[in-house]
Amino acid sequence: MTHIPQGGAPQHLERFFIKQRVTMMVNRFEIREANPDGSEGRVVAMAQQKRMAFKEQVTFYADEARTRAVFSFKARQALELAAVYEVTDGSGQSLGWFKKDFGASLLRSSFHLVGPGIEAYGQERNRMVAILRRFVDLPLAFHFDFTDKQSGAVVMSSERQFSLRDRYTVTVPDHRLDFRLAAAMAVGLDVLLQR
Repeated sequence: MTHIPQGGAPQHLERFFIKQRVTMMVNRFEIREANPDGSEGRVVAMAQQKRMAFKEQVTFYADEARTRAVFSFKARQALELAAVYEVTDGSGQSLGWFKKDFGASLLRSSFHLVGPGIEAYGQERNRMVAILRRFVDLPLAFHFDFTDKQSGAVVMSSERQFSLRDRYTVTVPDHRLDFRLAAAMAVGLDVLLQR
């Protein structure tokens, strides 16, 4: 059973699933914890992104009715190719940040991920799929691995399943990585790679 602190979001989840729900004016994401047998468990957060916003922002809620915001991420600057996305808890306190490595991402999407005690770098796992994704508009499966910049150990992996709707399995073997920062990064991958 995942511990839910007062703020409403678990501090660490070893594995969770993300499903996108597309609506007319917003993108919604359902985040479910993984049961011990690998099946989908209960909803731990719902995320919502307004389309065509001046500054990219995604808010995560504690419940499906979206009555209580528990964390979010938002671009520090508007309309910047290499924007930094600040991840904050429900009271506005920083949990960390992530940023696309624009130069390295021309051929293989790459990101910096930073939080308390964590400094990681993530890239698409398969270089050929990364290049193919740039030329064909198909719902290809793609995977990201984030490794600790000091030890090289994997701190987080996000794997997109081959499907029409975006579905991800996120694995977080490093207990230092807060669930909220991991979930923000995983949803951020979907949002930022759609451009």
